[in-house]
Amino acid sequence: MLLGADYNEPKKSVNVMPQKNLRSFLARSGDVKQDWFHVDAADQILGRLATRIATVLMGKNKPTYTPHVDTGDFVVVTNAHLVRVTGAKADRMVYPRYSYHPGGYKEIPYKRVMERHPDRIIREAVRRMLPKNALGRAMLKKLKVYAADSHPHSAQQPAPLT
Repeated sequence: MLLGADYNEPKKSVNVMPQKNLRSFLARSGDVKQDWFHVDAADQILGRLATRIATVLMGKNKPTYTPHVDTGDFVVVTNAHLVRVTGAKADRMVYPRYSYHPGGYKEIPYKRVMERHPDRIIREAVRRMLPKNALGRAMLKKLKVYAADSHPHSAQQPAPLT
């Protein structure tokens, strides 16, 4: 038995939203417009910088992000030799390498890699944050890292990454 106003009120419809607006957007590889961004790595912390770069390479900063399509942008990094690490990581971090031969396992310390190939430090940090499949390898090809202040991609007019 219903009492008072509940009894006299008309019944409300359950489905209020129209069905035509419930479509999902999926990007296609031919429709994606890829921009160019420039990052100056001078006095930036390695992990935080690599996270921002990996997000842009994957395309997660765009509203058109689709997991199975490469919707990311190109990223140019300069001044890789000036990137910083916090704490005692400069003494403890190593980069392992294995030649698949007996006795072919080597661990190269961070300081030696930074002296000889500072661009590999940033590339490796970003690579570890990308998907571990063919799509991740394609995303990594869009990363251009240079130890010096200049780069050959000025024709693409990269915008600064904020």
